[in-house]
Order: sequence, then structure tokens, then C-alpha cells
Amino acid sequence: MKSVRFLSFRFLSLVVLALAVCCAAGRLGAQPGNKPYRAVMDIDGVQHVNIVAGDYFFRPSHIIVKVNKPVMFVVRVERGIIPHGLVLKAPEASISIDGDLSQESQTFAFTPSMPGKYAFYCPKKLLFFKSHREHGMEGILEVVE
Repeated sequence: MKSVRFLSFRFLSLVVLALAVCCAAGRLGAQPGNKPYRAVMDIDGVQHVNIVAGDYFFRPSHIIVKVNKPVMFVVRVERGIIPHGLVLKAPEASISIDGDLSQESQTFAFTPSMPGKYAFYCPKKLLFFKSHREHGMEGILEVVE
């Protein structure tokens, strides 16, 4: 009888472990923010984009905005202890963002003056480790006509 209980417990443990692995694999495979997000023009004429930053991701990670129209990024960090930042430097398009992020929403406003694709990323790095950008915490701002 003990061997049947032991086998049942072992089988149940394997099932739980398999489910946990499948869930983790699904979460890793479905990287947040992969689908391009087209900014919505509000009645005030500003393109508003809400961005969530987390452990090595931005969501959305591909943002499409119109050239010569004001843009407002509202960025917040998911709960956690790892500090994050946001850098988007494109002087040729009149964009300059370099700020630290927190769980409180941060607002960044700019008006892109030139079409193109511009990288944004988290510049944080712990000593002797890869930077957050090297871990994949980056995205693309696509400015279109």
C-alpha cells in the first residue's frame, strides 16, 4: 500500500512539475510587446503611449507614431527591486530622453521631427553583469509620415 501511495505522490509531483515548466516556457516564448503598437492621437492632438517596464522588457516594445505630432510616453515599472531607466536619443529627430523609472508613472514628451526607426532601451547594469539592454530590455520607436 505504501508503494502505491509513493508512486501516486511521485506521479502527481511530476505532473505539477511538467505544468510549471509548460507555463514558464509559454511565458518566455510570448515576449511582451512583440506586436507593433500604433499610438492613438487624442483630441488634444497628442499621441499618447502607455509603456510598462519590467524585468528585461518594455511593453509595448515596438511603437509607431506620426512625424511632427507631439508624443507623450507615460512609463511605469512593474513591481520589483531592480532599478530601470529609459534612454531614447535621436537628436536628428529632436528626441532626447534619459530618465530613471519607478513604480510611479514618469511622463516624457517630445515631437519627432524626422521619420525613421530609433532604439530605446534601459541603460542600467550591475557590475560584472550584462546590461539590461543586453538582456533584451530595448525597443523601437518608429516614426512615420
